Amino acid sequence: MAIRIIGENLNVMSKSLGPAMKAREAKPIQEMAKAEAEQGIDYIDLNIGPARKDGPELMRWIVQTVQEVVKIPCSLDTTNPEAIKAGLEVHQGKALINSTTLQPERMEKVLPLAKEFDTEIICVLWGPNGMPRDADERAMFATEIMMRANDLGIPNERLWIDPIVSPVCVEINQVKACVEFMKVLQDLVPGCKSTVGLSNISNGAPDQLRCWLNRVYLIMLGRYGLYSAIADAFDEDLLAIAKGSRQDIVDLVYKVMDDQPVDPKSLSDELLKYYRTAKVLKGDVLYSASWLEG
Repeated sequence: MAIRIIGENLNVMSKSLGPAMKAREAKPIQEMAKAEAEQGIDYIDLNIGPARKDGPELMRWIVQTVQEVVKIPCSLDTTNPEAIKAGLEVHQGKALINSTTLQPERMEKVLPLAKEFDTEIICVLWGPNGMPRDADERAMFATEIMMRANDLGIPNERLWIDPIVSPVCVEINQVKACVEFMKVLQDLVPGCKSTVGLSNISNGAPDQLRCWLNRVYLIMLGRYGLYSAIADAFDEDLLAIAKGSRQDIVDLVYKVMDDQPVDPKSLSDELLKYYRTAKVLKGDVLYSASWLEG
């Protein structure tokens, strides 16, 4: 299993980086970009939020600021189509568009940019009426966005399908639906790539538990061909798993997924946390922070 990581840490929601973006203060932005790149990630996500007021100018500035100090490609993350276009115009090499949805006004403005700039694009399976209800609706949305992209001359290989990860503490059926969807994605959109906002799985969980949920869910989705994940660039254990290390953890999670017997008493304290987390994410045990902590 080798999964590409899109570093999520350069984000307008950051208490330090958000003000730096607003003030066009390059140093904190560049320091974060360099730190992420040194972790060996594959893309840097530049999340500027909606940026309704000055989105194009901000995206141009942040792309150029980051690319002054790092050479890895950027993921241009905003709901402002004009800002995405502005970033594409100045990005050196091919950027990744993050993202389009199936909402008509967004798809009509953003999807053609992938054709115009000959780049790849994250396609979030958010429908006209919102969140997909289950794996079947995700399948319907994926097929629809594939057909729209193909009509524009965008091949499947440039589509990164995002099935939308939601917090385990909110709805286990949605957690399971993403895994089920990943099993059939290549049958639906042959040759496509895939990605998820991985940290969404642990939203609402205590900080000390978030890394375990993120890592285990990465393994579960990776088993069915997950291509990439938007994730914390500084979780070194997660990066190791993504690069194909820690087969002991992967094997344990697979056993849980396959309902194979595991004796918890035989596990180290570390592996016991992975075991408990896998049982929750598979839906065998109700989510409970106290149970996860042991």
